[in-house]
Amino acid sequence: MIKLRKSDYEKILAHARSEAPIEACGLIGGEISGDDKIIKKVYILTNTDHAEEHFTLDPKEQLKAIKDMRAEGIIPLGNWHSHPVSPSRPSDEDKRLAYDSSASYMILSLMDEEPVLNSFHIEGNKAFKEELVIEQDI
Repeated sequence: MIKLRKSDYEKILAHARSEAPIEACGLIGGEISGDDKIIKKVYILTNTDHAEEHFTLDPKEQLKAIKDMRAEGIIPLGNWHSHPVSPSRPSDEDKRLAYDSSASYMILSLMDEEPVLNSFHIEGNKAFKEELVIEQDI
């Protein structure tokens, strides 16, 4: 299970909406407790492709985020990106570029009036939906 604070979900959603129609992207960091991944921090990164159907994380921003995670005592858990006009599921390209099978890949779809956020574990060309819980901030 992946646990995400509502305020972090809203941060992702606001950025994705502001970047549409291009894909927005970023990283997620946190901790692992048993079978749970607990997201402690969401990072907003630049999509250097500025494209509507794919993304590339800005390498300098990615390095800065990883250094921040180390300083905060958290670990990289995966990444997130938006699909402005397609469903919340990995595209063939998303699967092809998912090099880390231990990572979570969160995808926010903005294609319908109500946004949909899902998280996936990807191995090769297979994607497995992970249970995602959005929790109220404490």
